[in-house]
Amino acid sequence: MPKLDRLLTLAHALVEHNEGLSLNEMAALLRVNRRTAERMRDVIAAHFDLEVLQDGRNRSWRIAGKLGRMFTKPNAVELATLAEEVSALRASRQDARADVLAGLQAKVQSALDLAARTRIAPDIEALNIAQRMFVPAGPCIPVAGEVFAVIQNAIMAGVMVEFKYQADGKPKPEWRRVTPYGLVQGPLSYLIAKVPGEHMQPVNYRLDRMSEIALSDRIAENISGFDLDEWMSRSFGIWQGEIYPVSLKVLTHAAERARHWRFHRNQMVEEMADGSLRIQFAAGGMRELAQHLCMWAGDIVIEGPAELRSDYVGIADAVLASAHLSSG
Repeated sequence: MPKLDRLLTLAHALVEHNEGLSLNEMAALLRVNRRTAERMRDVIAAHFDLEVLQDGRNRSWRIAGKLGRMFTKPNAVELATLAEEVSALRASRQDARADVLAGLQAKVQSALDLAARTRIAPDIEALNIAQRMFVPAGPCIPVAGEVFAVIQNAIMAGVMVEFKYQADGKPKPEWRRVTPYGLVQGPLSYLIAKVPGEHMQPVNYRLDRMSEIALSDRIAENISGFDLDEWMSRSFGIWQGEIYPVSLKVLTHAAERARHWRFHRNQMVEEMADGSLRIQFAAGGMRELAQHLCMWAGDIVIEGPAELRSDYVGIADAVLASAHLSSG
């Protein structure tokens, strides 16, 4: 059954990706090695019209045409999972994003015929009762739907965005006109943008601090060289800063837990002879990282940089001072 599931997943992907999939992309999608992906591609080629796309030395494959309706209609697990995501977003007060997914959910369900909806309704109901997304403690700050809409429309139209922004430490909001570089959505959502004409890196603007947002009549600057994933990998959290080489030693008793933990998207994990782990990556945002490492107190040794150790000690001292005040 797992093999059949992977084959069907690959068949769907080969239809959905008009540009095709390389063998490496197939392997990554299915979480198998390249040789296994190659064998699965050959099985699909025996049953579907598999088209080869050549771009220099690079080859990719796609299924020409469309799969039959029986292959493309959603099942109860998929619809219940979508409903679960909507519920989690609403629990985090991210109603604007929840509304988008709820709209998709309604469209998908309305596309089913009455017989199909009737058949899977009991399964969806059972899963909706028994499944929940865990929403951890953290910020729950709503963002108006029109803020997302204006930024997304600006990105699609290639124009700037104008708004008033309430920055930390400022007595009142200040007007901004910026080129949108990217949109990072989460418990706190940010616009990555740059003031035109200034020789500085893009900066982060919290969406909940924007007001009077509107599309500008000015064309956005060319951002063809900007990579949002690369930009995000420069920091531990969201805030950019000087990039440091980070080295953390996870003590033996906590190594198993750390093996299933992502500290950074570009981390390298080294197994040590004594059973401990060494985790290394390069990033900015040492203050955010120090705050995160507090939950690993007693489990991790900060090997470097010194700036991270200093921030960590500063947080620990503040906690101790607060404890003394409360006990006194």
